[in-house]
Amino acid sequence: MTKKDALDDQTLSLVHLAAAVAQGYEPDLRERVSHAFVSKVPVEWVFEMLLQSVLMVGYPRALVGFSVWHTVTSATGPATDADSTYDNVAAWARRGAALCEQVYGENYAKLRANVRRLHPALDGWMITEGYGRTMARPGLDLLRRELCIIAQTAVLETPRQLHSHLRGALNAGATHAQVEAVLSVVNPLLALDQWTAVKNVWRRVREGTEISE
Repeated sequence: MTKKDALDDQTLSLVHLAAAVAQGYEPDLRERVSHAFVSKVPVEWVFEMLLQSVLMVGYPRALVGFSVWHTVTSATGPATDADSTYDNVAAWARRGAALCEQVYGENYAKLRANVRRLHPALDGWMITEGYGRTMARPGLDLLRRELCIIAQTAVLETPRQLHSHLRGALNAGATHAQVEAVLSVVNPLLALDQWTAVKNVWRRVREGTEISE
């Protein structure tokens, strides 16, 4: 049994695709889209992963991901979506705060205070747009969302965000084996020093130490 066996085939394929979106290399992205399609990864999972990728990798690479998915599979998004307008802002704020607290656990209040110090608008956007409008959408469960974010933050070399979402995945119910399965996906995509840094972040999470310590 390999580390990747801790994830079902569809989840593993989705994580591979998330990592490819973060890399932004279209030949690899086309290959991963084809594999996800053949593996019958639910289309709704893919769309939700691509939508949340806007938060992690930005519009340019998320749009490339959507474009490659459409080109390879001919799949299109739904005709309408409840979150396509700003009619639900109040609901986004409520569900965003609840979900963010679930992800960050006992560090939630500290996170909000730290982000608010950076800029109050950033705190509001994080809760309303990030967690409420995007991460709290139905269609993909929180565990799989967090596993995809682990893959993307590892590829992007953002250790603080990786640390937060490694803990977030555990708070969402991930096992250590599932987290390590995701890390084994990104391992071949990273240089040795990058991979060493990722392993060190995961070690800190397991030990319960902060990234700055």
